[in-house]
Amino acid sequence: MNIAVAQSGGPTCAINASLVGVYKEALKTPQIDAVFGSINGIEGIINDELVDLKLIIKTNEDMELLRQTPSTVLGSCRYKLPDVDEQSDTYKKILNCFEKHRIEAFFYIGGNDSMDTVAKLSDYFREHDVHIKVVGIPKTIDNDLPVTDHTPGFGSAAKYVAATVQEIIRDSSVYSIESVTIVEIMGRHAGWLAASTCVLRANDEIAPHLIYLPECKFTSEGFLEDVRKQQAKHKAVIIVVSEGMQIEDTKSLRDDSVDVFGHQQLSGIGKTLENLVRENIGCKVRSIELNVMQRCSSHICSKTDIDESEQIGSSAVKAALSGETGKVMVFRRISDIPYVVKIDSVDAHETANKEKFFPKEWITDDQNDVKEKAIRYFLPLIQGEVKIAMKNGMPVHFKLK
Repeated sequence: MNIAVAQSGGPTCAINASLVGVYKEALKTPQIDAVFGSINGIEGIINDELVDLKLIIKTNEDMELLRQTPSTVLGSCRYKLPDVDEQSDTYKKILNCFEKHRIEAFFYIGGNDSMDTVAKLSDYFREHDVHIKVVGIPKTIDNDLPVTDHTPGFGSAAKYVAATVQEIIRDSSVYSIESVTIVEIMGRHAGWLAASTCVLRANDEIAPHLIYLPECKFTSEGFLEDVRKQQAKHKAVIIVVSEGMQIEDTKSLRDDSVDVFGHQQLSGIGKTLENLVRENIGCKVRSIELNVMQRCSSHICSKTDIDESEQIGSSAVKAALSGETGKVMVFRRISDIPYVVKIDSVDAHETANKEKFFPKEWITDDQNDVKEKAIRYFLPLIQGEVKIAMKNGMPVHFKLK
């Protein structure tokens, strides 16, 4: 038998580690011959654009370099698989590709929307008595995939934003004048990544002084009151805000367009809050949008994240070989201290097109910070450092030739 693997959605530091997990497990499995990589996600299957990974990943050194390389080495896509009733030809193209290359198991590494593809494709195969296994492998820096304790890629992104906010704290504290610094962090509907900056308190940092998440709504006056209260205690106030935060009485500078999955294209909340502070408080103020840097900053990736991402890729192959299909691999947390997780699988329909929000019971009553419980949840996910391959003083990345 042969297998195929594809990557989809936004880049992360760990998505290639999951690819390595699939590849390594396939090499150890005698009944698996070829391992095909699909170029640009499910689009590569539809267009029959596959590469033989054994011709590309040739040595253990290649695997290690790929494991620590950020983004999707096979390319990605934002393609929404149509319902079979609307466009059955697309499914026939996918099936033809699999049959042509003798592919009996397909692994899709991606987020909420990618699991929609896993669910639809496995349903189609089941209904047409096609014995091809389809298994989803999670990834997203947003950490908003339901059922799983956390998602591969999130730990490294959390480590990056925490380290970056800590450096911003040092930068902002050098002057004698009052200042407000607003850091905008990714998170459309779920504030996991912005909330994760609370881990700095485990190292005796007081900042960020305010953390705002999209799970709660605010007024501009309430925000300004929060800022003034912090200014009474701190010369340099540091505020972290999710990009999806909503201020009920203020129109933020946003792009109202949506992607193919109906997600609003968000930007501008940091600048909106900067202008609000400048106009009403008048102190030195700046906003910083971390933007795409938080997705692929592998130079400070979490070893726990990279190791777990490889493990969950490996577990997906084992699940398919044991007969599972239409499933998504997930982490189940056993304990925080010591940190213990196990890998399980759930029906893809439980995760497809669904979101997991930051727990409201972990948000403070005044809705501008998070509680101690959040620190205990986040800390294990950012532990450990990967020895990054370097050349000429810069990280080396694996590239598809």
